Amino acid sequence: MTLLRGVDGCRAGWLCVELGQQERLVRVRLCRSAVELFKGAEPAITAIDMPIGLGDNGPRPCDRAARRFLRQRGSSVFPAPVRAVLAATTYVQACELSLAAQGRKLSKQSFFLLPKIRELDGVLRANAQLAAATVEAHPEVCFARWNGDTPMLHAKKTAAGRAERLALVEGCFPGTVSRVRSRFLKREVADDDILDALATLHTASRLADGSAVAFGDADVRDSAGLPMRIWG
Repeated sequence: MTLLRGVDGCRAGWLCVELGQQERLVRVRLCRSAVELFKGAEPAITAIDMPIGLGDNGPRPCDRAARRFLRQRGSSVFPAPVRAVLAATTYVQACELSLAAQGRKLSKQSFFLLPKIRELDGVLRANAQLAAATVEAHPEVCFARWNGDTPMLHAKKTAAGRAERLALVEGCFPGTVSRVRSRFLKREVADDDILDALATLHTASRLADGSAVAFGDADVRDSAGLPMRIWG
């Protein structure tokens, strides 16, 4: 039995939802680090909402392709940082490294994700088998693919946006959102973190049955050998 795993970064670390292909009840874990996320876990197809392959000197083609696919929701796909930025410890330094590598500074949103991108990068680069079973997934791409290749009408932070995403999730994982919500404080795991994690889990299930689609060229890898593709 193949274990399917969907992961979303949250304030407390990483929210992980898991499901065996023949199981109905989604299991949930809150991991404080990427090392904890994968340590001792049985082999799984993992879809994670975090950049994996990182370019050296410019925007990733997969980000551009995902934005085109999402149309009105395209702005939710922010440019991934270039690899050199992982060495930064301050926002000023990150901007300087980004400017030198690709001619533009780093967004604040990208900077706040650097610790998670850095730790995930380290774990995957250290374990080729794990890297081969772990793919980058963007929740908005996941939801759009889930919704018959139609992007969500409303932003996820709005009541209408939550309702349309929840409708998809409840149709496949009934009762899971409320069950996960009851386990964690909102200051640790936000409402949209739960929905996003389950969206990536749904993409993991499509990876298992061969119906998932990748945005980005299969032959494009970064200087560390990691693929630059977004799955949905």
